Amino acid sequence: MNRIKVISEVSELVPILRAVDTDVKRKVFVKLSADWATADQIHKEFGKDGVEAVQFFEKMKLVESRWQGDVPPKKAFHTYYTSFQVNATCPILEISDVLAAVTMPQKDFEKLEKKILAKVTEEGTYSGTLAEDLKMNQTFLKSLIRRSAKMEFRGQRVEKVKL
Repeated sequence: MNRIKVISEVSELVPILRAVDTDVKRKVFVKLSADWATADQIHKEFGKDGVEAVQFFEKMKLVESRWQGDVPPKKAFHTYYTSFQVNATCPILEISDVLAAVTMPQKDFEKLEKKILAKVTEEGTYSGTLAEDLKMNQTFLKSLIRRSAKMEFRGQRVEKVKL
């Protein structure tokens, strides 16, 4: 079945651009586009980085999963979308915030991610409050959260991903 991801919010570009930002992620994404694969199969072919890529894709809702095999069954993954349609209009400053979050060096991103996580409560924290506390605009904050594998949006709240 062909599924198309329609992107109407500019910060939704972050997971797509980050999905192919390393050679390993790109190769894993291509493999999962062609066929179903378990984490064990990905680990065997791509190592720990490959498994982390699958976890990132799952958090970003770029892959679907199903149980396959006999006892014990293993979780297998496959890309959820066959294509993307971008239909977003935004001010230049907002797109620059998105691109800054996407291209930010990992070390710098991890510092900001740590600051954000420190302010997110167990129940979640309203994104407007976070943006105000951290003195950053909503688009930049949304882009950073969409880049993170440790946080996600639930409505207007930012929550820590439960592993």
